[in-house]
Amino acid sequence: MSKIYLLNSDTYEGITTLPTIKINLLPKEINLDDFDALIFTSKNGVKAIDKLNKEWINKEIYSIGQGTSKEIKKHNANLVYTAKNSYGDSFAQEIKQKLKGKKVLFLRAKVVTSKLNQILLNEGIDLKEEIVYETVCADYSAKHSPQSDSIIIFTSPSTIKCFLKNFKWQESYRAICIGTVTAKSMPSNIRYDISEKQTIPSCIELAKSYLQPSSL
Repeated sequence: MSKIYLLNSDTYEGITTLPTIKINLLPKEINLDDFDALIFTSKNGVKAIDKLNKEWINKEIYSIGQGTSKEIKKHNANLVYTAKNSYGDSFAQEIKQKLKGKKVLFLRAKVVTSKLNQILLNEGIDLKEEIVYETVCADYSAKHSPQSDSIIIFTSPSTIKCFLKNFKWQESYRAICIGTVTAKSMPSNIRYDISEKQTIPSCIELAKSYLQPSSL
């Protein structure tokens, strides 16, 4: 029977987790006194700042999506806006007017794929950036390779890069991408579908539909 693999550490019933990336939180000192608002485009940024400066919860917080907002809410922080569209460029367009006149800090990964920072700077937003985490590939041996006919859920461009670093793509696999940004990083020889919503549950729902006889 086909198995569904999710390439991160989130757990869902009936889904096999295969985290292909590791998150390194970067130790540093961050003074938040001069900032009115914080931007997060990943729950990893939230986890990182919570270890560096507990005062983050008192700032106005702008979040890229439901997954990131869920992590923010765990800390009872001052979440004022969650993006309607979970793409960095679209997120920037949504919040640019809301950030006018504010001093803003973008807590980000070492490598980002969107132009959120440049869009906001071009709009005259007083934006500073701090790199608080980085992603690196996990290492697996061939014995961990997903079985034939598996459905693989890719949740970021990094998961594609790191999966293919560890495993050879099999023709029998089916790929699901969480959004168009992730899909753009997929090699041209791999066919994929994109989930209706940019959420892991939406990806899983699509993957489970493949298990129906009419989908095979």
